Amino acid sequence: MGCLLLRLLSVVAALLFVVAPVQAVLNDDAYDGNIYALYAGNGSLVPPANTLADTLAEGRTAVIVYYLDDSAVSKRFAPVVSELQRLWGRRIDLLPLTIDGMQGREPTGSNDPAAYWHGRIPQVVVIGPDGRVVFDEEGQVPLIAINEGISTATGLPAPALPEVNQEGSFNEVNIEVTTR
Repeated sequence: MGCLLLRLLSVVAALLFVVAPVQAVLNDDAYDGNIYALYAGNGSLVPPANTLADTLAEGRTAVIVYYLDDSAVSKRFAPVVSELQRLWGRRIDLLPLTIDGMQGREPTGSNDPAAYWHGRIPQVVVIGPDGRVVFDEEGQVPLIAINEGISTATGLPAPALPEVNQEGSFNEVNIEVTTR
């Protein structure tokens, strides 16, 4: 029994030395997992709580964010999306959607998120309660611009963006959220 236990411990110890540590890298196009959990500290964004069809049927404001988990630009944009959720909460339906399933297919109508995607990421589309597109931008869209688009769609005043003490912050990704 003692010999078997010793062998088992030897195998476990050997595996610990062989297994390489996992590293997530913000500035490459490698798949690291859920970018919102890794780079924004908010894994609750994916999957979205509602579908676009449900949001439009309920007459709510939809904020669609198109992204890819294996895209450096999407990784850098993840904190902005998380900040939108913090600022607007349940007053909007935030729909971060990976474009994997949309590539190469025709949209099925205005309830299909593929109908609004232009083929580039990240892309942010704000659709008002009346179904009208109020904001549609591609790239590293500044948080203030998205905030204003959501305010226009909802008719609510845009929440104030917090000030960030860059000297005292230890999280470089979250600094980018509010300083743009």
